[in-house]
Amino acid sequence: MRPLAPFAALAFDLDGTLVDSRRDLARAINEVRTGRGLAPHDLEAVEGMVGDGVAALVQRAFPELGERETAEALAAFLVEYDRRCLETTRPYPGVEDLLAAAAGRWPLAVLTNKPERLAAKVLAGLGLAGRFRALVGGDSLPVRKPDPAALLLLAGRLRVPAAALPLVGDSRVDLATARGAGAPAVAVTWGYGRLTEEELASADAVAGSVGELAALLALPASPGGGRIPRGW
Repeated sequence: MRPLAPFAALAFDLDGTLVDSRRDLARAINEVRTGRGLAPHDLEAVEGMVGDGVAALVQRAFPELGERETAEALAAFLVEYDRRCLETTRPYPGVEDLLAAAAGRWPLAVLTNKPERLAAKVLAGLGLAGRFRALVGGDSLPVRKPDPAALLLLAGRLRVPAAALPLVGDSRVDLATARGAGAPAVAVTWGYGRLTEEELASADAVAGSVGELAALLALPASPGGGRIPRGW
């Protein structure tokens, strides 16, 4: 596996790339559903709804509701998720070591469609916030991924060209964001994105484990960096 071409900084997606947050998201969604007399979703169903921001998540999770009720469900979800966003959410195995090594060599950033305050809370609660120089969330700008403006904003904050700022992510949204910004796209296969073979082929690099990602970045292999099964 050949390392990536030289780059100046690194940007990471959060949910499904750095952390496994599926259970906390599903529990918050289902708390709101059951409170409204609706049947809960299973974990796999909620996993497939994640990636385009909280408004899209709630719209997908509450297809039975009208516009006003969906807005109320969104507000209730944000309160519920804020309360439980660190109950079971954890970094994927090997991620903490990889970030420690990477932060010693390059400026790191997080680009997520999760609201910025909640993303910051998760990173701080997991002891990861100090690894990152910048964070852009789904509400940091009027637009969010896959609009390239968010990644271009990060490039400006880090004072590097977008072409030297690879975006590491697990979804087609991440790949489209990188392409739109003219940045390298690094796909990881352990997250929620369920990328197709064609989508993986369009990435500049693909990692099936944190150890493989470390190799792509020319970093030491992490002790916990073995292949992560989908649905871990």
